[in-house]
Amino acid sequence: MTSSHQHPDNGSDHGSEHHPTPEALAHVHAHAHGPAAPVSQHLRKVIAAVLIPFATAVVVGLAVLWPGGAPAHERTGVGFDRQTESGRVVKVERVDCKDVNAAQVPPTGDTTTPQGREAVNAQQGDCERATIEVTSGEHQGRRFTEIVQPDAPRQLEEGQGVVVAYAPDAPEDLQYSVTDVDRKFPLLLLAVIFALAVVAVGRMRGVMALIALATSFVFLTFFILPAILQGSNPLIVAVVGSSAIMLVALYLSHGLSARTSVAVLGTLISLLLIGLLGSLFIGWARLSGNTDDYTGLIHGLYPNIDMSGLLLAGVIIGSLGVLDDVTVTQTSAVWELHQADPKMGPRALYRAGIRIGRDHIASVVNTLVLAYAGAALPLLLLFSIAQSSVGTVANSELVAQEIVRTLVGSIGLVASVPVTTGLAALVVSADRPCGGAGAPPRQNDAATPPEGGGARRNPR
Repeated sequence: MTSSHQHPDNGSDHGSEHHPTPEALAHVHAHAHGPAAPVSQHLRKVIAAVLIPFATAVVVGLAVLWPGGAPAHERTGVGFDRQTESGRVVKVERVDCKDVNAAQVPPTGDTTTPQGREAVNAQQGDCERATIEVTSGEHQGRRFTEIVQPDAPRQLEEGQGVVVAYAPDAPEDLQYSVTDVDRKFPLLLLAVIFALAVVAVGRMRGVMALIALATSFVFLTFFILPAILQGSNPLIVAVVGSSAIMLVALYLSHGLSARTSVAVLGTLISLLLIGLLGSLFIGWARLSGNTDDYTGLIHGLYPNIDMSGLLLAGVIIGSLGVLDDVTVTQTSAVWELHQADPKMGPRALYRAGIRIGRDHIASVVNTLVLAYAGAALPLLLLFSIAQSSVGTVANSELVAQEIVRTLVGSIGLVASVPVTTGLAALVVSADRPCGGAGAPPRQNDAATPPEGGGARRNPR
């Protein structure tokens, strides 16, 4: 006799038995990306029929657009486009600012303006005269002096590593100047600590995640950036490059499984939505993408680059990392819910998964907004100092492009939750593995003795 609480797996959603327990919800919401249950041969073929053409198109796109390196150009000596070498501070001595700043305009005494304060500081107090030795390049061993004002944001210390700019066309005693400090060691140490933490907690999965991260940097450095500099369409390059990063990163980090494949499909659909919305609103808002010194320098060096397309490419690439997390988590949630209660149909799985997704949406959208606001904090401070209205601030292109970037990316992230949850619910419900961890238990196995002759019901 069959219990009245058992329902066929037909997608119906009546009865409390289709609502997972709080423990099950807590389990899947904790990003439980454990091994997926095996799926049927038929379902693997269906997923492969979708993903193999997509992966083939990505490989073809990489082959066609692969740049073979960034194009050569003559250095302008402006900003980042300067020849630099390594250097080291060998001596620092204090000197009177009047002696080393004698050629400057005498102070006016008016300290109410930035120019007046700088003029006064240049004539008062103790300055530092640093002797710098060039430690790389053709002039290795040459020394020059650098005067550091008392109010300079960057002070130099003896033994400190520095980055020096080289201007070959300048007089010999003015060819070198300090442009930055050498911070490679602390950055490298921080990267090592990060890698050790990931491996210690994630173990083998952490190792694979680091390999995926390194692969992402390879695609970014050797494909996306040089291809854009070569004049390829930034949007097409970003789509192909992001798709390649997505395929490699997801399958390396989470394994070659149907669950990962569903996350890949959900991420792809969301990226397409972000690309369409971004293209529409960047064009509608007439955002040029040329808003600061860096983009202006890029446009000056490579006038053929589509700067608005470059802005859209940045939106797509910037959204990819968060999209991966959302789609993998939602897919894992649906898979775990199905394993916890194999009788749940696709509708019940979707409703349970979307309840988890709502919490994810709230946190992810807030993450994106705060990330972009933090990056633009100095700019927002300038508008605050100028006492500009909210409408004036939002209408400026500098802020408008960040608003479009944030909202388009957030719409794609929000859409990825129902899209991925629906795909996962349909796939896992359509699966009928013969045995395996994900198969529904036989209804009367517990009541049938091992050697009994009673008839058993075959599982569905």
